[in-house]
Amino acid sequence: MRATVVITGGNRGIGLATAEEFARRGDRVVLVARNPAAAGEAARLGADLVTGDLSTLKGIRAAAEALAGTCPRLDVLVHNAGIWPSARRLTEDGFEESFAVNHLAPFLLNHLLEDRLDRVVQVTAGLYVKGRADPARTPAGADFSPVRTYADTKLCNLALMPLWAERWRRRGVTIDAVHPGVIRTGLGDRGGPVGLLLKAAKLFWKAPADGAAPVVRLALDRTGTGRYLDVDREMPLAPVAADPARAGRLWAQAAELTGVA
Repeated sequence: MRATVVITGGNRGIGLATAEEFARRGDRVVLVARNPAAAGEAARLGADLVTGDLSTLKGIRAAAEALAGTCPRLDVLVHNAGIWPSARRLTEDGFEESFAVNHLAPFLLNHLLEDRLDRVVQVTAGLYVKGRADPARTPAGADFSPVRTYADTKLCNLALMPLWAERWRRRGVTIDAVHPGVIRTGLGDRGGPVGLLLKAAKLFWKAPADGAAPVVRLALDRTGTGRYLDVDREMPLAPVAADPARAGRLWAQAAELTGVA
């Protein structure tokens, strides 16, 4: 049976490679991308495109509405869109941009689409273990630093994954997260000397198709829920992400910031 697979940030990098693999399988692929130019990649794959800016609450809600209008059921939702910021930028809602895209967008999309969901895969990063996430400062980037902020946003998002698994358990909806490895994509690209060093280092990193492979395998694996995988190896969450009290606070904060009842 042909599945409907929705991939955020599906127009480049790991997202695009994941879309290509599902398209080869004969599944219906829906790309969610900020840039309308992604229509070219969607057409090449025979995929549908939903244009949506996942850095704003208005954009997230518009993307969810468009998906609901075109997808009666989302067999697989891959939260792949992500930002590794080089500078502090605030969205129109007053949030640090990567906090909005990496954390609030998956949270709000899950809420708005949960009646249509069957399987959710969160693409995350092993760097979450370096996160600390100050609830009073991180949302607006008052404690901003490029590496720390990226780790904080991934920690915030990953800490909620077990809560989603429990919320959906009786309905049979499953969710898992995967760190796909160190992959050569545009994530984190920047100018200056640091950017040149990063560009040189990326020559030795794996290709996007290598990062897509564990994402696709996990999306097709319905044997569990609430799991964290480092590539293909299931691992317990580090204590910083496995603290139920922290997860509860982060959930309550995300609900307040996104206006979820």
